[in-house]
Amino acid sequence: MKIQRLAGFAACAMLLGMTLAAHAESGDARQGKVKFQGCIGWHGIPLVTNAYPTFKVPKLAGQHPEYIVAALKGYKNGERLHKTMNSQARSLSDQDMLDIAAYLATLDGQ
Repeated sequence: MKIQRLAGFAACAMLLGMTLAAHAESGDARQGKVKFQGCIGWHGIPLVTNAYPTFKVPKLAGQHPEYIVAALKGYKNGERLHKTMNSQARSLSDQDMLDIAAYLATLDGQ
């Protein structure tokens, strides 16, 4: 009886651990919407350009989450160079990046 109970607890703990790990690897689109609010003025308006040097600001709606996370990590670690994005990305945790990517994936990219 004691062994069965112990085995049941072990199985529950293992399932809980797997569930938590899966959640950590995926983003929460609701949280991402909140975290993206400071970025929407640039990345959510069609045909926005930067003042100098002039370039089109990428519209991110509908992008693949893996691309968004990879780009943000690249800005955070300096592999991708853009002063504003490097600064912004440094403040993001891995979970923040996953959440933002999940939110952007829910938007219509058209």
